[in-house]
Amino acid sequence: MAFYETIYLDYDGNSSEGSGTIDPDGLEEVCDLRLNQDFQKHFLPAVYGIIFILGIVGNGLVVLVMGFQKKSKNMTDKYRLHLSVADLLFVVTLPFYAVDAVSSWYFGKFMCVAVNMIYTVNLYSSVLILAFISLDRYLAVVRATNSQTTRRLLAERVIYVGVWLPAMLLTVPDLVFAKVQNTGTRDICDRIYPHEHNLVWKTVFRFQHILVGFVLPGLVILICYCIIISKLSKGSKGQSLKRKALKTTIILVLCFFVCWLPYCAGILVDTLVMLNLVSARCSLERGLQKWIVITEALAYFHCCLNPILYAFLGVRFSKSARTP
Repeated sequence: MAFYETIYLDYDGNSSEGSGTIDPDGLEEVCDLRLNQDFQKHFLPAVYGIIFILGIVGNGLVVLVMGFQKKSKNMTDKYRLHLSVADLLFVVTLPFYAVDAVSSWYFGKFMCVAVNMIYTVNLYSSVLILAFISLDRYLAVVRATNSQTTRRLLAERVIYVGVWLPAMLLTVPDLVFAKVQNTGTRDICDRIYPHEHNLVWKTVFRFQHILVGFVLPGLVILICYCIIISKLSKGSKGQSLKRKALKTTIILVLCFFVCWLPYCAGILVDTLVMLNLVSARCSLERGLQKWIVITEALAYFHCCLNPILYAFLGVRFSKSARTP
């Protein structure tokens, strides 16, 4: 799929296909991956369609409600709006990839670059906004007495520098490398790296995604919410409400890591195989490819959960956490 070189099975030496263990010059045994291709053709369009519908309805509802809200928005509302816009734009790209998975890329070079850039900017911004939300909640709960100025600065100014600017800069590789290429049986839209440095480029961008798209925001989320849990666990007043806020906090952390950890772990293992740091038999190669396809879809479901987790549960969280 778009960001992580799609597991295209029509081999081309310059394409970013497969797990990287296929060496056309020294291959002893060809690993037949056509079963995985058939699986993708049926699995991906169905899952992308579900995510698209749920994401459009959920995030669209949040954007409409926030947009027509007459009263002034607080910091939490502003983050919810940013998050829903990012998730909404992200799911809009999925129908293009669903068509691509079933048949071929029919939308031309311009749309290939544009869709990849939209996909990337909103994939990163969505995850980074979650880190900002966790930081805001840390300040609201742990530093409640003197954090208003800092929270307002983060929500109104820093978010553009810390989320949207980096997300936009990370689309530069799409602008440079995203191309439509004919494999002989179909057209693919993918990042096509220079052949002589193909392995280097793929490795760099994979580790970039793991670090910026999962590890760094994941650490911020984990640390902030662990401190919040510790804070909410103390004190004797309002224990019933605080327990509800505590449960909400645990749900937020679990959902993030359940959705994103399996996918990033699969990409990490696949990259190690690609670098020949882990030996791979054909069975492992097939298993890795199917694992990445399935867990990628699971990761994308997070954008459907965000309206529930951060808009609806968030109301109860903010009310409960502030109980003295």
